[in-house]
Amino acid sequence: MRIALVGTRGVPARYGGFETCVEQVGLRLVKAGHEVVVYCRTSKDEPRPAEYEGMKLVHLPALRRKSLETLSHTLLSVLHLLLHRVDAAIVFNAANAPFLPLLRARGIPVATHVDGLEWKRAKWQGAGRRYYRLAESLAVRWSDRLIADAQGIADYYAEEFGAATDLIAYGAPIIAAPEPQLLTPHGLTPKGYHLVVARFEPENHVHLIVEGYRRSGAQLPLVVVGSAPYADAYTAQVRALADDRVTFFGGVWDQALLDQLYANAATYLHGHSVGGTNPSLLRAIGAGAATIAYDVNFNREILLNHGRYFSDAADVAREIEAAEVSLTMTVARGRRAQRSIASRYDWDDVASRYEQLCTVLAGAEGRAAVRPSGRRHGASTELQPLPSAPGSVPSSPASTADALADDLPAHRMAG
Repeated sequence: MRIALVGTRGVPARYGGFETCVEQVGLRLVKAGHEVVVYCRTSKDEPRPAEYEGMKLVHLPALRRKSLETLSHTLLSVLHLLLHRVDAAIVFNAANAPFLPLLRARGIPVATHVDGLEWKRAKWQGAGRRYYRLAESLAVRWSDRLIADAQGIADYYAEEFGAATDLIAYGAPIIAAPEPQLLTPHGLTPKGYHLVVARFEPENHVHLIVEGYRRSGAQLPLVVVGSAPYADAYTAQVRALADDRVTFFGGVWDQALLDQLYANAATYLHGHSVGGTNPSLLRAIGAGAATIAYDVNFNREILLNHGRYFSDAADVAREIEAAEVSLTMTVARGRRAQRSIASRYDWDDVASRYEQLCTVLAGAEGRAAVRPSGRRHGASTELQPLPSAPGSVPSSPASTADALADDLPAHRMAG
């Protein structure tokens, strides 16, 4: 098959979960004998290789404004696809749904990876939030298949739209042999610090983690990895909450160093709350880091009883102090989670599921004859947070324009 992966920054993966998925799935599809075309968002001063890990790359520009980058690049990618037909297309991000009719008119079957509940992000207010909710409806109406990366997202689309999804999560890379020597230049020692890796966005609760840490009696330092180019006010807020025990690393682009930060942390604090299955959380689990996560259904779905949870700064302070009381038990908890959870989130299995989906799309039955209307009839019409749902386990390890930019560096600098 000839398969197109559209709507991300492309590969190599350096920004977020979508790019991680494109890289890990794409290289495996190539090894399985398929031709994979990845559309890459590339500026004029960046290199433009023709291939990466066997994937064919198409480099196209984008308008360099937060509100227009995703929109402009995906439009160019779709126009290119109209002239270079493929057997199946995977479009990442429900925000790109307005372009789906163009693909359907060309006879290209398409599955949309809907991601998380983007309209719940604080950065989207007014028209932006309304657009994201409209885009969800359009994705339901115009996609041949929908992909959800978490059970909570699948449940949301079933309850809200009566729409079925293919549940395919991400993989959890295993870091079996920590290399603490990589941390020496940074003054860090194995199991001698707590770690946060996140974009600086309110929904990722970096502010709450830093505040809770400051209020704790922790003896080990807190290392904060990540930033956000469009969030100066929030970044300033986070930094103002810190004391001299907190070290801000900014963006970490060296994947080997980032892996070792996870693998050697005493605890990893995960504040993400509105996405689905989060690659940073899976990376921490695969590294054997004991995790303290924000108490929301997506995180409980993955960690189950292998994690500790927080809802406010007082919880953070209490959990950090408890982790330091017995570091031996804390480290053992991280290792148990690695053994128990990581096997359920395997990139080979994830890629196999994508291959099966593309096979269906490319076949005679690939084009959906009837799709749900996209009209909402669920409880979440009121913009309320999702309740926690402990015990839910996935079957797989995996202005208007203002709503189209989730473009902040994430994967190799922050999860």
